[in-house]
Amino acid sequence: MYGLNFAPELTGIGKYTGEMCEWLAKHGHDMRVVTAPPYYPAWQIAAGYQGIGFRQETWQGIPIVRCPLWVPHRPNGWKRILHLTSFAVSSLAVVIGQAWRWRPDLIWVVAPAFFCLPGACLAGSLTKTKTWAHFQDLEMDAAARLGIAGTQVFAPWERWLLRQFDRVSTISPAMAERLRAKGVEADRLVDFPNWIDVEQIFPMDNDDGLREELGIPTSSRVILYSGNMGKKQGLETVIEAAYILKRQENLLFLLCGDGPTRPELERKGHDLGLTHVRFIPLQPPTRLNALLNLATLHLLPQRADMSEIVLPSKLAGMLACGGAVIATAEPQTALGKMVVAAGGSLTPPGDSQALADQILFLLEHPQHRQTMQQKAREYALAHLAQEAILQGFERQISDWLTPQPKDPHVL
Repeated sequence: MYGLNFAPELTGIGKYTGEMCEWLAKHGHDMRVVTAPPYYPAWQIAAGYQGIGFRQETWQGIPIVRCPLWVPHRPNGWKRILHLTSFAVSSLAVVIGQAWRWRPDLIWVVAPAFFCLPGACLAGSLTKTKTWAHFQDLEMDAAARLGIAGTQVFAPWERWLLRQFDRVSTISPAMAERLRAKGVEADRLVDFPNWIDVEQIFPMDNDDGLREELGIPTSSRVILYSGNMGKKQGLETVIEAAYILKRQENLLFLLCGDGPTRPELERKGHDLGLTHVRFIPLQPPTRLNALLNLATLHLLPQRADMSEIVLPSKLAGMLACGGAVIATAEPQTALGKMVVAAGGSLTPPGDSQALADQILFLLEHPQHRQTMQQKAREYALAHLAQEAILQGFERQISDWLTPQPKDPHVL
């Protein structure tokens, strides 16, 4: 497995890649990982991993090589490209060396980072190893929509690289359509959605003492956002909705996480005098279920121009805990369709008044909210269960890589 993000990162791509590798290793597969030190979503290399050298370690029985990279304190524009390039350069010889010495059956690379794709291709070509590229989001498309100048120059290179992989997968039908438009044929394209462990994340009758631990009054109705705080999320809409609802009693907007826009959001909340908006760090995995069950409502903000090229992974946890979800998405988008199918509600992206109105409506209609919660859990059990998704993924890999016996009756 070759990719920028990995465990012990608590959110995003690192979380899913770590869980996938752990599951495969427990089911008898021999794994190696080439990755970077943990840094996301704080954009700061985690304690114990600082330094500029390479590091070897073992996690859950899996050998890992962590390669150095440059992490900008405030990522934007070309800083992100330099950040991604630094890891691609430092890890290139490592991934080729691992493939050459170990001769795996498959090199599996996860994007972001797009800049890791050439290294995976080269390692596969030199060792005659099959390659698989998995897209958690379409970073080149996202960069273009965020206005990062010059990213369009990578488009031809991206199309060429995609043709080099034996398999390409992604997490949503809408993203699969965009990959088809980039030249990935249907017989190479695989649906591989994100998942949730429905036995670890589930509805609880209490918050396991977390409310008291965080100093949240029992009377407070918690409106929760938990995850990365970047430009793609459009979290300024949440702050504006909180301002509209500032006169509502016993209401707490709890924003849990970190990211490049958090300081700006905190300043905005402070300048507006929003004493009912609170920021806290990401909670450890052992507290995640309690955190999710703390919420009266879950918010999933997303910018309008991001809805077809990213599918927020945090939605799975919201649904598995039986959460009532409000997403800022249009009904025809992949995110909008999934939220509606799971019983959630939608408001137009960027419309803080509509978001505030929907929050107020659901707070005043507990029976409607209860129906949403029941549908959310049912959807998670039916469509997002970790065991079922990873078993299907394992079968696909095994069927693909295992030679089928030739029928002696067929010439």
